[in-house]
Amino acid sequence: MENILEYLKEERSQEWRAEIRKSMKAKERTSRERVKMPEEDPNVRNKSNIEVNSGLPIENAVLEAQRCLDCPDPTCMTGCPVGINIPKFIKKIEVKDFLGAASVLKETNGLPAVCGRVCPQEVQCESTCFYTIKLKKPPVAIGYLERFAADYERESGKMNVPHVADSNKIKVGIVGSGPAGLAAAGDLAKFGYDVTVFEALHEIGGVLKYGIPEFRLPNVIVDVEIDNMKKMGVKFRTNFIVGKTASFDDLKKDGFEAFFVGSGAGLPRFMNIPGENYNGIFSSNEYLTRVNLMNAADPDYDTPVISGKNVAVIGGGNTAMDSVRTAKRLGADRAMIIYRRSEKEMPARVEEIKHAKEEDIEFMNLHNPLEYYADENGRVNRMKIQKMELGEPDASGRRRPVPIQGSEFYIDVDTVVVSVGVSPNPLIPKALADLKVTDWGTIVVDKETMQSSIPELFAGGDIVRGGATVILAMGDGRKAAAGMHKYIQEKIKAN
Repeated sequence: MENILEYLKEERSQEWRAEIRKSMKAKERTSRERVKMPEEDPNVRNKSNIEVNSGLPIENAVLEAQRCLDCPDPTCMTGCPVGINIPKFIKKIEVKDFLGAASVLKETNGLPAVCGRVCPQEVQCESTCFYTIKLKKPPVAIGYLERFAADYERESGKMNVPHVADSNKIKVGIVGSGPAGLAAAGDLAKFGYDVTVFEALHEIGGVLKYGIPEFRLPNVIVDVEIDNMKKMGVKFRTNFIVGKTASFDDLKKDGFEAFFVGSGAGLPRFMNIPGENYNGIFSSNEYLTRVNLMNAADPDYDTPVISGKNVAVIGGGNTAMDSVRTAKRLGADRAMIIYRRSEKEMPARVEEIKHAKEEDIEFMNLHNPLEYYADENGRVNRMKIQKMELGEPDASGRRRPVPIQGSEFYIDVDTVVVSVGVSPNPLIPKALADLKVTDWGTIVVDKETMQSSIPELFAGGDIVRGGATVILAMGDGRKAAAGMHKYIQEKIKAN
């Protein structure tokens, strides 16, 4: 490269030579392969809660950061719901300023170690990477690098606490400590508000704790990021059900000026087929909550979960994958996914499907349960299944599953986990008669400010969307925080 530039030195301008150098550097970068995430042995990890992905070594993180082309118009940022300055944090990794990279992440994302693990970057920031759009090559591993920077900061013992404005002594309440609530709380703390998060359960973190197993997201990761929010001044109250423990009117009398509701979608759905009430049939919410949050994997504990040797999980999303892989770790000999569409239509992340297959999970695609049967004690012991085929696309854009007549057969099961979706938590809508909700029970909000029909109440995440990723919920929380700040400041000026 230097020889070529020397040859052209007398013939071309300095600017032209700089463009040639930049072009050659880009060619060198684009010729590199995307790094691979190190993983634990499938036959070891499927018997324990050891984290599956073990994180990038420093040298691999730097090499991957060097693949970034420093685009003048970084399209990757358009795919990030919380607005992370992706090129800036990646450039910090490239020059080995790892703590600086973590600081950039925290400018807009209070949970970078969480998002680096569980967010579907492949359909968000990475899907809009220049490599993906223009070069038709694997994108820069933005998620891997986000996790690397956050993990490096945590392991260094030099956790950066984001700057918060001087206290304005105005109290705001956050209902729910899931990703939407935590994102709203973090931004409101930065604005200088007195923030209290009310959590109905005994652990902080919402779905990050009760819904995602430790082999995907260790609790210690969530706890460290929550502890950072505590250092920012955010207060947390557990075992507190807003609408039961105290009403919104009670909280207003206590001085709270505005609220954000991020109470999630914790109401499980079932299929309403015969035998669904037999013992041994769980919703995925109950199954995962009892294992992840109530130590139910320990048979000597107060609330053990009965997980058998032949476990069928109904569904094809990430929660279904979490459930079936949990069943395997609890000792199932045969852990099965039963899904009425093909693998191509599965909403689960490709990585989660890959990991499940590696862990000896059986996939029964294009099958649908029709009925459950039980033994003399009322415990499920068998199910009737029908084979399916794909017809024309439905409203979701996926091909509609059509039953194949006469294809029914039976399999033995002693545990069934139903993971076919959830509905919004109905508690808040029932507690507020003036709150406008949809026919599906979701709260109606202004999409820009996340303000509801009750001016002082804002909402986001699953209680608005009906079902969303962690990062989309966090994006809602950040928009709501900005909306609440504007609402409160305008109210102050008006008075």
